[in-house]
Amino acid sequence: MNILIVYAHPSKKSYTFQVLERLKLALGNENWNVEISDLYALNFVSDMSEAEYEREGFAKTQLPIPPDVLAEQEKIENADCIIFLYPVWWSDCPAKLKGWFDRVYSVGYAYGQNETSRKMKTIPYGLVICTAGHPNDFLNEIEMAQSMEKIMLEDRLGKRFKNKEMIILGGTLELENVMAKHFEIINTIPEKIKLTQ
Repeated sequence: MNILIVYAHPSKKSYTFQVLERLKLALGNENWNVEISDLYALNFVSDMSEAEYEREGFAKTQLPIPPDVLAEQEKIENADCIIFLYPVWWSDCPAKLKGWFDRVYSVGYAYGQNETSRKMKTIPYGLVICTAGHPNDFLNEIEMAQSMEKIMLEDRLGKRFKNKEMIILGGTLELENVMAKHFEIINTIPEKIKLTQ
C-alpha cells in the first residue's frame, strides 16, 4: 500500500513534528510505502503565479502545468491513502498547505475536467490530522471544529476521496495532559487505513 503524507509545519521543534514522527513509527510497523511531501522542506511555492491563474481562472487546460505541481500530482496518483498533517493556525491550515490545494488541485485535474484533461483518481482514504491549542470540547462548542471539518472534508477532499475523516488533536496548550491520548490515537491509524481499502 502506498501512503502519502502531506505535511505542513516549518519547525522540527514543534509538537506537530512529534506527531509526524509517531505517525511514521505507527505506519512503519506495516509493510507499506510511505512518502512524505514536507512542504516547508521542499520550499513548496504556495502562491499561484499570474501564468497559473491564466490557466485556472479561464479553464485553459491546454496551458502547461508547472513541474512542481506535476510532481505533487504524481504522488497523488501513486497513493492509496493521503494523510494531511498540520497545525491549526487562525482556524485553518497554514498558508503553505492552502497554497498546495490552490495549485495542485489544478483545473482539468481536480475539477473542471474535459475530454483532454487528466482526471485525479479517487483516493480510497483521506485522513486529516491537525494539532490545535484549544481542547476539542471548546472547538466544538464554538463550532470551529465543525467549520474546519466542513472546509477540509467537504470541499478540499470532497468526492476526490471515497472515505474521509478528520482527527483534531486538541488541547496542546497543556501538552502534558493530552500527549499520551494523542499518541494512542495515532497508533490506531494503520487499522483505520486497512478498513478502508
